[in-house]
Amino acid sequence: MKKFLFMFLAMCSISAYSQKNNIIYLWPGKVPGEQNEKNPPVIDASNNDNVLRYSEVTDPAIEVFLPDPATKNGSAVVICPGGGYHILAYDLEGTEIASWLNKLGFVAFVLQYRIPDKKEGALQDVQRAIRIVRNDSKKWNINPGKIGVMGFSAGGSLSARASTLFNKRTYAPVDKSDSLSCRPSFTMLIYPAYLDQGPNLTLTPELSLSKEVPPVFIFQTADDPYGNSALVMAGALRDAKLSVELHLLPTGGHGYGLRPGKIAAETWPILSEKWLKTILKD
Repeated sequence: MKKFLFMFLAMCSISAYSQKNNIIYLWPGKVPGEQNEKNPPVIDASNNDNVLRYSEVTDPAIEVFLPDPATKNGSAVVICPGGGYHILAYDLEGTEIASWLNKLGFVAFVLQYRIPDKKEGALQDVQRAIRIVRNDSKKWNINPGKIGVMGFSAGGSLSARASTLFNKRTYAPVDKSDSLSCRPSFTMLIYPAYLDQGPNLTLTPELSLSKEVPPVFIFQTADDPYGNSALVMAGALRDAKLSVELHLLPTGGHGYGLRPGKIAAETWPILSEKWLKTILKD
């Protein structure tokens, strides 16, 4: 009974979001490399832990969340929820993060990237999303030079890939958006995963650290099973003389989003807000 109640509430939540916010589908025609037909995201109702999960995305999109005009700061963030590239923790690491960013004055775009197990498709999706946001920056009153990316867990992996592989052409151009850069202006990695998959737990080989890599904020806890990702990424950025700020708490685990009651979830928003103010000041 609880499972059916959760499914009903989740569907009501999706309907409410669709009515209150804009959904922008990334691929007007065929989704590159996708074999399945375009369909709405599939809800995973196998857990009863107050997290809205998507188990399949075949029609990638960004959902737009706008701040109060009185607090708008002219900057934007594309948010990549986590889920091991298998699911998307869509509210915990997506829409709830968007609400927090709105309070800081950011326009927020929650990315529904392809799952399950479509890492290359996910990279295409985030690159296309950043280009679309940049192309439509006037519409949203955004400075095109202040569009960042932010990710959690596997979404942190995807954000790191977007921040290092922006010169890699992963799909054939679709429209004028694809003539623009997909390089993020800044990057936030919150308990990122899969960044230490090189030999002997070194930096994942595909993450090429050129001088164009944007400033990076990283938050992790020492008892996180993926904690080495943050250390390896921060060390590699430091060695390359690139801008990085790392925070490591002793405890906190993994997958906490910013829900109250956990010290890690209550700490990273404070630290990242200070960092954002520093790097975005004119």
